[in-house]
Amino acid sequence: MALYLNPNADAFQEDKKTRIYIDKSLLIAELNNIVSTKDDFVCISRPRRFGKSMAGNMISAYYSKGCDTRDIFSQMKLGQCPDYDKYLNKFNVIKLDLNELYQKSQTEDLGTDLISFIQKAVTDEFREKYPDLKFDSNSISSCILQVYKYLGEKFVIIIDEYDVLIREQVPLSLFNNYLSFLNVLFKGTTIRPAIALAYITGIIPVVRDKVQSKLNEFTEYTMLRSGHLSGYFGFTKEEVTDLCTQYGMDIEECARWYDGYRLTETIEVYNPLSVVSAMRNQEFGSYWSATGSFEALKDYIMMDFNGIKQDVIKMISGESVPVNVTKFQNTLQSITNKDNAFTYLIHLGYLSYDRKEKTCKIPNEEVRLEWINAIDDEENYAPIMEIINASKRLLDATVAGDTELVAKALDAAHTEVTSPLTYNDEYCFQSAICLAYFYANTRYTLIKELPTGKGYADLVLIPYLPNIPAMVIELKHNKSAGSALQQIKDKNYCQALSNYKGDLLFVGISYDEKTKEHDCKIEQLMNE
Repeated sequence: MALYLNPNADAFQEDKKTRIYIDKSLLIAELNNIVSTKDDFVCISRPRRFGKSMAGNMISAYYSKGCDTRDIFSQMKLGQCPDYDKYLNKFNVIKLDLNELYQKSQTEDLGTDLISFIQKAVTDEFREKYPDLKFDSNSISSCILQVYKYLGEKFVIIIDEYDVLIREQVPLSLFNNYLSFLNVLFKGTTIRPAIALAYITGIIPVVRDKVQSKLNEFTEYTMLRSGHLSGYFGFTKEEVTDLCTQYGMDIEECARWYDGYRLTETIEVYNPLSVVSAMRNQEFGSYWSATGSFEALKDYIMMDFNGIKQDVIKMISGESVPVNVTKFQNTLQSITNKDNAFTYLIHLGYLSYDRKEKTCKIPNEEVRLEWINAIDDEENYAPIMEIINASKRLLDATVAGDTELVAKALDAAHTEVTSPLTYNDEYCFQSAICLAYFYANTRYTLIKELPTGKGYADLVLIPYLPNIPAMVIELKHNKSAGSALQQIKDKNYCQALSNYKGDLLFVGISYDEKTKEHDCKIEQLMNE
């Protein structure tokens, strides 16, 4: 059995046997449209555990001459397409998992360098498959050309985690050998007609300064611009809704934990690993973060870049911050400022990106908890952690009507969120409130500037857990907390909660920039 040249469908069949399997076979219909065209080189970059490897197994099982998968694909969504079998099992497939091969080279004595090992392992399989052809060198590209020249057979090349040598920051000699390997494999007018489809995947996009010249013929689909392939990696809202119905889980709670990656105006995706784990365990929690270390996140948000601490604080409190994603060169060495750090974290899945607004934010509760883990025990963020840890006490005090404790907590939050230059800024005042009520995210949906009644409520907390009150919070700068309460009533801000039955709290909060103190008043009523 060949491992790299025309592999069988075992990996794909194992994937399909998993308890929860989402049919993404229409991806192949998209690829069939570009086979043997000028657009047949595709690069997919997504965070870890977003389905890249499973897609690669499926693509290999479809195109590979090493298996017969007609019965399988005829029963999938792809089978509903009239020409679904146009290229079914009709190409030679070369499939490489570069991360697996690299890890193998790190733990075993290969007797040679990684690239030479890959070349020899694949060309040996060429010699086994084509004993009548004479292969003079251990060069994959040379073997491809000979088969194409004498037999007219084309190839599909699949490389999973093509960027591992970039992310691992390997020795320069190995990296340069890898660049030469890519250059020979994918560049040139001679070999291009022999490749019907090239499909490579990674976490970060093509490196601009060095690798791009080797892979500039690839069309990229990234977390910044995913195009028509957006819904094939990660679970869509429709797919998650069906799973929640099937497993009796709350769709809104599932979205709060795992949604947040809006790739286009119409497509948002959920973290597939986490959704599957939550369905199986019948419990929402942190699953994706448990599969990797938060050190990757910590390394970059602890960098001494101008403004990064303030933006981290804002994002932890639920806000979006501006980001310029255009200058990142897709290398770790190019992370020299806050924008590049945040762009890298978008590709890793620790942030989501809004193309229209050109902002980034923490996508969901699971990832938010990872950010908190990253700053925990870090001296620079110790005051922020104290506010976060005090947030539960603040929420309890608000529900209990303890206005004095609420005011003192807001004094502390306002001081830590802002610098002396921005302390009296109303926007920073709002950020302080949102951060102070951070713990409320575990019980409430927080909505800022909610249109309701005769205006906009500053902050509305809608509970998704039973037996806790909803809240309407109004903020006043250099005015009284009583006037904030009166505005809630006069402008009928509670209209946004007209369908809510249960306790309702009106919370008025004021800030005096001269005394730098907060005041709070709370009223409770039944929203019958």
